[in-house]
Amino acid sequence: MKVLVHLILLTFPLIGKAQPPDANIWGILSDVQIEKEYDDMIGMEIIRPTFSPLITAMEGKEVVVKGYIIPLEGKKKQGHFMFSAFPYNMCFFCGKAGPESAMQVFTKKGKAVTYTEDAVHVKGILRLRRNDITGLIYALENAELVN
Repeated sequence: MKVLVHLILLTFPLIGKAQPPDANIWGILSDVQIEKEYDDMIGMEIIRPTFSPLITAMEGKEVVVKGYIIPLEGKKKQGHFMFSAFPYNMCFFCGKAGPESAMQVFTKKGKAVTYTEDAVHVKGILRLRRNDITGLIYALENAELVN
């Protein structure tokens, strides 16, 4: 219990303002319980996330996330893309990681990001997607590249 309280107190300053680019946001976002269930209406298995209190407190707040761009429209500049804690060959979309290691990114209007294979920092507003049947449980809105 003492360790949990210490972790929360260390992370609490991250809530409500952008944190330094080296903060371990993916580590925090991994504290989610994932349950799979069959949905009769769509005829397939879906996931249901249960977010930790710390993650829930981060919803709607600005965060900086370091990760890898997973392009949706070829390897060019884009305003909507997938973002992963891991490089493409190890990411959730390739079956090598869980849904907590990826998010959708929607950039600010006119702030499209150029594809790169290198890790980048992206800043935006964190949204929790509790009922998204695509399997993506996180989104970053109004995002932009951070140098």
